[in-house]
Amino acid sequence: MKVVVKVGTSTLAHPTGRLNIRHVEQLCKVLSDVKNAGHQVILVSSGAIGMGVGKLMLAARPEDMPTKQAAAAVGQCELMYTYDRLFNEYNHTVGQMLITGEDLEHPERSVNLKNTLNRLLELGAMPIINENDTVSTTEISLGDNDTLAAILARSVQADLLVLFSDIEGLYTADPHKDASAELLPVVEQITPEILALAGGKGSSLGTGGMATKLRAAGIATAAGMDMVIASGAKPEYLYDILEGKPVGTRFLAGGKESQ
Repeated sequence: MKVVVKVGTSTLAHPTGRLNIRHVEQLCKVLSDVKNAGHQVILVSSGAIGMGVGKLMLAARPEDMPTKQAAAAVGQCELMYTYDRLFNEYNHTVGQMLITGEDLEHPERSVNLKNTLNRLLELGAMPIINENDTVSTTEISLGDNDTLAAILARSVQADLLVLFSDIEGLYTADPHKDASAELLPVVEQITPEILALAGGKGSSLGTGGMATKLRAAGIATAAGMDMVIASGAKPEYLYDILEGKPVGTRFLAGGKESQ
């Protein structure tokens, strides 16, 4: 099975911006085990700006573009150093790919991107992908690695897309504000009612939210693959997800792509 796994800043870093060692070590261990079982894995990783905030000891996520890009440059080094070190412990090689929206939209560049991704997988390496936040501005503003992961999953014809987040899945209301909110285990169709459940962004260090995850679900399910939103605090959920067990919210293949 070819699976794309996206992890958000909230999974990788504490609110301080410093590395969440427990989460990241467990994530790398689980992904390595999944690869050992014969699956192909592509990791889409947020976190460069968030980790740069911690590394530079900034008081909060910067608002101005030059500081955001500087934080991304510092944080990306920290991020890839950590991934390389941890995956190497399990004898897995990683390859970094930093891309922009233009890479996905340009006909020739998108083909080159797809060819490189597939070749990395054929060589047994794990591609680790992030938006090129040091040079791109549109992607930073959107904070949309969820959509990026879905487009990549569609491009390489993945079998499954998993979004690890700071929330267990899609709820009937914001569980942080409404104690009566219920988790939706399965979404068969992305209807206007489902889209209306999206709230604002999540953690203070990240920029994504449920709206971008629903957008990703529309892209993935329209391309013929299931997508699952699950808690990044428990990367071991991936074992159950791959077996089709009920974890988080599973969006079933064939759903209508949201506009």
